[in-house]
Amino acid sequence: MASIFQLFRKGDKANRAPPAHRGFYALYESQQREPDEDEDGLPLYRSGSRAPDYDEWDRRLEQLEQQVDQTRPKLRWWKPAYWKGRRKRWWAGRIVAGSFLAFILLVAWLAITAPLSKSLQPIAPPQLTLVAADGTPIARNGAIVADPVKVSDLPPHVVDAFLSIEDRRFYSHWGVDPRGIGRAVFTGVGGGSTITQQLAKFTFLTPEQTLTRKAREMLIAFWLESWLTKDQILERYLSNAYFGDNVYGLRAASMHYFYRKPEKLKPEQAAMLAGLVQAPSRFNPRKNYDAAEKRMHMVLDAMVANGKLTEAEAAALPSPRIDNRTKNDLPTGTYFADWALPEARKLTQSGYASQTLTTTLDSRLQNIARRVVTRAPLGEAQVALVAMRPNGEVVAMIGGKDYSASPFNRVTQAKRQPGSTFKLFVYLAALEAGMEPDDLIDNTAIEQGSYRPKNASENYSESLTLEQAFARSSNVAAVRLFDRVGSDAVIRQARALGIKSPLAEGDPSLALGTSTTTLLEMTAAYAGIAGNSFPVEPRAFPAEEEGWLDWLWSGTDSYGSSTHTSIEQLLRAAINAGTGRAAMLRGPNFGKTGTSQENRDALFIGYAGDLVVGVWIGKDDNTPLKGVSGGGLPARIWRDFMQQALGEVREPSRRETPQPNPSGPIQPMDDIPLGEGGPTMSIGENGVTVSTEVQGVPLDLRLDDGGFSVQPREPEPAEN
Repeated sequence: MASIFQLFRKGDKANRAPPAHRGFYALYESQQREPDEDEDGLPLYRSGSRAPDYDEWDRRLEQLEQQVDQTRPKLRWWKPAYWKGRRKRWWAGRIVAGSFLAFILLVAWLAITAPLSKSLQPIAPPQLTLVAADGTPIARNGAIVADPVKVSDLPPHVVDAFLSIEDRRFYSHWGVDPRGIGRAVFTGVGGGSTITQQLAKFTFLTPEQTLTRKAREMLIAFWLESWLTKDQILERYLSNAYFGDNVYGLRAASMHYFYRKPEKLKPEQAAMLAGLVQAPSRFNPRKNYDAAEKRMHMVLDAMVANGKLTEAEAAALPSPRIDNRTKNDLPTGTYFADWALPEARKLTQSGYASQTLTTTLDSRLQNIARRVVTRAPLGEAQVALVAMRPNGEVVAMIGGKDYSASPFNRVTQAKRQPGSTFKLFVYLAALEAGMEPDDLIDNTAIEQGSYRPKNASENYSESLTLEQAFARSSNVAAVRLFDRVGSDAVIRQARALGIKSPLAEGDPSLALGTSTTTLLEMTAAYAGIAGNSFPVEPRAFPAEEEGWLDWLWSGTDSYGSSTHTSIEQLLRAAINAGTGRAAMLRGPNFGKTGTSQENRDALFIGYAGDLVVGVWIGKDDNTPLKGVSGGGLPARIWRDFMQQALGEVREPSRRETPQPNPSGPIQPMDDIPLGEGGPTMSIGENGVTVSTEVQGVPLDLRLDDGGFSVQPREPEPAEN
């Protein structure tokens, strides 16, 4: 400390004797001596001047503060010594500031997590009805809700019934009622939570039973009481409370159970509805009337105890009769409705009103799809079918054999290998690279390299044209094309046509469809070829008509006329002269078969007229199919659907109810064996075809209206 006080001594020690007393140091420049008479009475300071030297004094104070800071020990804020010695005023100021900050944060949190406007909205999505394009109802989904009620419009006995059983002191407490909690604990009548707390719980919170949620519930209850009137709180509670049977709100409940407006409810009806709130499922009068009646009498007793009824009046009230005239005969879901519902919710406006939306589904085509799938000999296999317009409007969807048994949608949710239907992108990349359908590609076996795919039945030749290789679904030719154009080019074509699923880069097996996709994705890709406008986004609701500016910035693309004509030439050859002959129609038809590894998936995707249709058959456990390939049953299902949809054959009358028969009646174009390992006969709409071999040469012997003809037949591989 001595070094500190040295600052206040006069600078020249050599010419001055040390003072007698060194324990006191003045904090101002004291006079050195009394002023002399000849010095005009002015004092003389230690600095040697007759006026105070304030600059020197400031310099010395600054040096003093630095010395003190160096000698004072530095304390951390979490140590007790840091807080000792603080003045009460210091503590009071910080407590007030902290409390104010906490209040601001609390108000901000409540404004974000519990906005008052949310209590004006239905807590469950209102009922939504989906109808087909012709107005035929498809499904109805969502809660049964109705317009909010006004307390001033309700009869007194309606309000009294709810307050007596749920919250007797509603108009006198501040959101939380300790007396009500105690009464509920000791008597078992009424609930521990006030009506304000219940509104906070089912409007803003989850139903979890934790102390944290209970504390938040009380906090939000105080928040609601601070900003809303009692009648507003009661109105929002009555308009959103759950009454069972997927019914929310007093207005919807009174119509559902009694077919009566809440303003016209009788006392016994109001008492029964008030009793539902505690346990809507257990006290549902449509399912357990005795329990509901017993609960109603408990409500009436509470009204007597609350002074709202006399014992005589309560005893004279009859048990109400349930009116069951409001019924919902529509299913809550179908394969199509489940897929369309999320988009439908985005299109609807928030509120209590039920709404109806028109979809793109064609009820006639949906019925055709259902009939065709029902009559197919599927055995233990599952089936999926989706039909859409070239612009992506889905007109029919079958996601499985039975929705009630399995609502899993195999059109939109199942990720399966597309098999040779994926070769579309390989050949598109080749055509875009400048190749032509008549160009040759090596069709010999691949005997070098780590990946050596084989053709079905090990059928090879020296070379094939691109058209022949695509029609016969040659695996070795597809892999060689893949290597020639490159993985990036193939994936680029798939992405351009709307495939969003992950694709294995650099893997040559991708050419044979080993990367999984959904049937909806693949069918939409073929729709892009059908309309030569891509990518195509499948949709369940009609698109708004585009203006010229929307069209200019739509982001769609198209192929040049040469590429588009060439790929359609290949797709038509696959049906007319290749693996998809079972799908042949009278008019122009385009498509491709697909069979995944070990026959786990069988597909046919193609288009004709203004319809693009994809069919998939497989097992949910991914086990192999027995004797089913893309050119077999899927192609026949596709053909049967298209023939009826396009009017090539007459649709069955409504009285016909075809039943599935795994052993199978003779269907058009079913292959009928004529001896083990021998020729087969197919019966079509226009004639009979016998497929056989003469001296190793495959032939088709056809008898139709034009007479008898012999046509050479290409061997039909089961593609990978």
